[in-house]
Amino acid sequence: MTLWLSMGIIFTFVAIVFVLYRWGNIECIGKNPVGTFTFIAILFTSGLDVGLIMFPLTEFAGYADVVASPEYGFSNPLAIEFGFWGFLIWGFYFLTCFYFCVIEPKVKFFELAWVKFINNVVIIGTCAFTAYLLLSNLPWYLPEIGNGSTIVPTFYLIVLAVIAAAVYSSISLRYVRILSLSSTWLFLGLIACMWAGAFLSPESNVGEFFSTFGLIGDYFTNLNHFVLPINDYHEFYLLWWFAWSIMIGQFTSRFVGGLKAYQVLGAMMIFPSIPIAIWFTVLYYYSTHGLDTTGFYNLAMVIVGITFVINSLDSLIRLYTDNLNLSVERFGKLKYFIGNLVLMSALTLLFQLNFLEIEWIGALNIALIFSCCGYMLYKHYTQGLSIRTTLQEAPQQ
Repeated sequence: MTLWLSMGIIFTFVAIVFVLYRWGNIECIGKNPVGTFTFIAILFTSGLDVGLIMFPLTEFAGYADVVASPEYGFSNPLAIEFGFWGFLIWGFYFLTCFYFCVIEPKVKFFELAWVKFINNVVIIGTCAFTAYLLLSNLPWYLPEIGNGSTIVPTFYLIVLAVIAAAVYSSISLRYVRILSLSSTWLFLGLIACMWAGAFLSPESNVGEFFSTFGLIGDYFTNLNHFVLPINDYHEFYLLWWFAWSIMIGQFTSRFVGGLKAYQVLGAMMIFPSIPIAIWFTVLYYYSTHGLDTTGFYNLAMVIVGITFVINSLDSLIRLYTDNLNLSVERFGKLKYFIGNLVLMSALTLLFQLNFLEIEWIGALNIALIFSCCGYMLYKHYTQGLSIRTTLQEAPQQ
């Protein structure tokens, strides 16, 4: 799996460089173009899930333990956490967004029956994994319910309600903008609230925020360490990003509003990384200084995490139902709602029972990316399809 993942990563970054070199100035316009801020909000809230909110506080200590994990010794825990979530790996989304916005309308690889089937299996499986992450982390963040480690029936009911809300919101496209913007503002509000609790207290000062934030700079000086897997856990993260890459590119490509390719890359790599960096800095300060988050802060993180899950599931459910023609118009609201609710709930339980692994989905997406490249080369040599012509003639949707 490590070799397969490494091949996928190297191919992806080489492809990004090639796209920028050949077509960096091409204008990208999606089917439903929106303003730049709304596009970034949709990208940020669709391209991330509850793990951003709930993972860091449980991971910093592991990254700091270089005795147990000496491979982390090249940097500090904050820079490592940021490296697993920020900047470089958002290039995965750029490549797929550019492809679906500009190339796919001509190539139509993802309209092939077998490709459409595999792609939608990936989307559905990743939907369920997102709900599973929420379920598995609730005991840690809501220890008041249960014993702090066991998943109790209440948590299953919470996740069921979240899935139901996401399925319902996917019925209409008008909820996309509302969910994306509300999720973004809630997340920024959470950052501001916890930032104030940490750095405006009598025991601290604003200067400590900037000194802590500066630790992220170590990520950029050690960027080469984050390209290929550091260890099995980093491999899990990278395969997780690959699992999301095609479907997020397919979804976000609809909303690009006329940015040039290099601007799309900049928007995807820089703008989401800023709030991620600030958020991780705040959490790292809480972790290293032993500040208590139980009660209000944990509840606030759960609420924001739930909005992220609803937003992500809404986007992905809409994507696979559109791809498979499982629309509300075809089946009616009730059948649409019940069918998707049962499917998502059942697959979430399969992840809980360890019958499914997100790593398999990421590896499958790498295979799709290689196959797509091979298909374009085949079309070029057998049917005279020119990639340059494809880009020049691609309809502005």
